[in-house]
Amino acid sequence: MRTMITTMTDPVLRPVFITATGTDIGKSYVTAGLIKAFIRAGQQIQALKPVLSGTAHPPTDADLLMKALQEGPDTDDLDLDEIAPWRFAAPLSPDMAAEQEGRSIPFDALIRHCAKPRTGQVLIEGVGGVMVPLDHSHTVLDWIAALQPRILLVAGTYLGTISHTLTALSALQARGLSVDWLVLNESSSQPVPAHQTASTLTRFGAPAPFILPRQAEEATFDQLFRIITTERRS
Repeated sequence: MRTMITTMTDPVLRPVFITATGTDIGKSYVTAGLIKAFIRAGQQIQALKPVLSGTAHPPTDADLLMKALQEGPDTDDLDLDEIAPWRFAAPLSPDMAAEQEGRSIPFDALIRHCAKPRTGQVLIEGVGGVMVPLDHSHTVLDWIAALQPRILLVAGTYLGTISHTLTALSALQARGLSVDWLVLNESSSQPVPAHQTASTLTRFGAPAPFILPRQAEEATFDQLFRIITTERRS
């Protein structure tokens, strides 16, 4: 039987899980940008990157989140072991990276760590894409299903992203999970303007995407922040 924990960090706030259609799509960029937007708005924000591979090549995703969190007022309690407790050197899928070090990611402990009561809004950044393996029997999809968070899916605008995005949405929907926000993080190379990709995705049933330009300004992240905070109380 799969672990199932409903997490509530606040009576009206559910965690936001930031996942993606694949690796190097921009999860950390989006997460860090949102952290700073919450801080600018004077709202309490916490962030986790519980599973992290590729620490041999800094700066890591956790470093980016730590740097963003350090712009807030409460920096004394920042702890890398709390933000990213399962860290591995090799830039591989977590199951492979852990195996190289003779370690594993205990799934139940991962869920308990993410479900710990915390104040304010919590952002949980996943690892890789929706179907990345965590161990011999669990994927990121199982992680999301166990937590039942709000879901923000990050996709790119590169050639092939439509298939990758619709596949990720289908995998989530097959587990009874709905994506609350779809963010199109513009890729360095794209065959058509991002709004055309967005139009095709919505035609095939995807949520209306939020387009995030490359090197987006603070105002753009502030807009995404307002969308999330307006819709998160349910």
